[in-house]
Parts: sequence; structure tokens; C-alpha cells
Amino acid sequence: MSKVIIMDHPLIKHKISIIRDKSTGTKEFREIITEIAMLECFESTRDLKLHEIEIETPITKTTVERLEGKKLAIVPILRAGLGMVAGMQTLIPSAKIGHIGMYRDPETLNPVEYYCKLPADIEERDVFVVDPMLATGGSACDAITQLKAHGCKNIRFMCIIAAPEGLERLQKEHPDVDITVGALDDHLNDHGYIVPGLGDAGDRIFGTK
Repeated sequence: MSKVIIMDHPLIKHKISIIRDKSTGTKEFREIITEIAMLECFESTRDLKLHEIEIETPITKTTVERLEGKKLAIVPILRAGLGMVAGMQTLIPSAKIGHIGMYRDPETLNPVEYYCKLPADIEERDVFVVDPMLATGGSACDAITQLKAHGCKNIRFMCIIAAPEGLERLQKEHPDVDITVGALDDHLNDHGYIVPGLGDAGDRIFGTK
């Protein structure tokens, strides 16, 4: 079964409290999404492998640890996932970026894919799939299925807010994918929105409502 990390850091809790507030404006919302993504990325990369090399400081030669040449990729689920990319790139600037575009059919609540563009060597990379909201889990599950079809073997999923229903579905359909969650909320309402949630993350990031 996949490893699930529910973040409990005071800074993340504080920042999530701000983006939940409906009075928080687009600029501040977008900035805080970036900050939360950076903090979650710090935790999600905790088990990346290191190797020792010898360098020379201004004082002496010494042995230090560096990342073991691991190839990484960040794949946001469009469009809201784009809001998390900049924060992650701050910590792992060499990661390549792919994009999977999906929207949720308002009648069936099922995801509909409309775009997929991935790095040519995606199957060789550790992939971080990112989306601020894990609601029904449909988009996340379909995106990960798409990545596996492209040969990806090491996939992690990061979100800021998750509903228990989406988390359960993602674990069931992709038990090999580790998951990092900023906050686990109560339930989904009849329209498939997370309660208490923060509304539509894409609309709030891009100011389209």
C-alpha cells in the first residue's frame, strides 16, 4: 500500500487557513499556493538518494553528499496544478516539466483528458504529479494511469487539500504511488466539491471567477 503523508507543520496549517478564506485575493492565493507547494516538496523529496563526492572548500578538502544524479519530473494536472510548479522548481530547478490537461464533466464528475505533453525520457524519471485538490480522485487516477502507459515506474502525487473519498480511490487504484497531502478534509458535497475545502482552486489561482 502506498505511503501517505498528511502534513502537520504549523506553517502549512497557517498558510492553508489563509487560502481557505474566501476573502483572500487572487495574488495572495497564488503566492501562498506556491509557498505550500515548496514546503510539501521539501517533505516529498526526503528519501531521494545521495552519494558522496570529494570537493575542496576554501579551507580544505572534504567529503559531501549530493543527489545521486536522479532524474526528476513535475507533471501538473492542468490547469490548477500549474500553481504548484514554481514552488517545486525553486527546490528542484533541474526537473523537467510535463503537462496533462483534464477537466471534470459537470454532469458525471468524471475527468475528460484534452492534452498530454511529457518529456521524451519521462519513463526514466521520478515523477511528481501535482494538483491542489484531490476531490473524487478521478483526474489524479487517470493522469497516473496515463503516465504508467508512458513507462513511468516511480510516481508520487502531491496535493494541498484532499477528500477522504479521493484519497481512498487513489490508494486503491494506484497502491504503488506515495501521496503527500497538505490537509485532509471532511467529505465531498453533492457537486463533488471538497468540504470545507477552498472552492475551485483553478478559478482562485487564475482569477477567473
